[in-house]
Amino acid sequence: MIVSELAQQLVNGLTLGCMYALIALGYTLIFGVMRLIFFAQGELCMVGAIAALGAVKLANGRVAGGAPVLLLIALTSAVTVSVITGVLAERLAIRPIRKAARTKQLIASLGVSMILQNLVLLRVSAESIPFPNLFPDTQWALGGSAVSSVQLFIILGSLSLMFALQWLLRTSRIGLHIRAVAESSETAELDGINVGRTITATFVIGSMLAGVAGVMMGSYDGVAKYNMGFLPGIKGFTASILGGFGQPVGAMIGGLALGLAETVAAGYISSTYKDFIAFAVLVLVILVRPSGLIGKGLATA
Repeated sequence: MIVSELAQQLVNGLTLGCMYALIALGYTLIFGVMRLIFFAQGELCMVGAIAALGAVKLANGRVAGGAPVLLLIALTSAVTVSVITGVLAERLAIRPIRKAARTKQLIASLGVSMILQNLVLLRVSAESIPFPNLFPDTQWALGGSAVSSVQLFIILGSLSLMFALQWLLRTSRIGLHIRAVAESSETAELDGINVGRTITATFVIGSMLAGVAGVMMGSYDGVAKYNMGFLPGIKGFTASILGGFGQPVGAMIGGLALGLAETVAAGYISSTYKDFIAFAVLVLVILVRPSGLIGKGLATA
């Protein structure tokens, strides 16, 4: 019984950790390229979830194919709206002050976060909205635990995106440009790299990850709300610091570690400590190892 309970906690922790890791990757990419903590990353998840919810409601009963087609519609809508929102935020709020003090950029990102929350609050709903069930109620036994179809989608989908991102950064032209700008934007510009376009591409990638994470969060929690991205955003930020800010592999490891620690603490200590763990880990890492577990920059990823 103890083994089964622990195995279930590990599966639940891995599920949460995968979602945190996707959010952390967005923080890490943008920080690596711009040295900016883009605090609206959690709100991009929320915007993606709301967009997916609306698209599925419109499509439900009007398109054939059932749940798989609805899931595809949800992911496409979430990614599209999140990317548009992220790019507009970069163009309108960040780019005009790109060469200004980092404090101004940080305040601008916080402003974007508040604007997105309040837009959804005022124009959509202040209440929690039930998220459509896009997965069959199927569970599989695995090592003494039960893995639901939603958890399987989150774990496999997140891991696939993480590996795809690593491949993109290491082997593609845009990945080379991102790593070059992360190393030195001035040198990259002298080498003929369009820094502005590379920054936009970074926001596109980070926003895509946020959109997918938003669908995962909505499906896992069963609801969407205007402030649903706040705590996951903070935990994604914590995960990126835990792994080493500016280091994609560290963000993945940090997200998984944070999710596991949070779930095990909630299961064996008290559920009231669930959110406390993230902030405790943040403070502990800053005090003991400020560079994080990996501690290398994006340029060396």
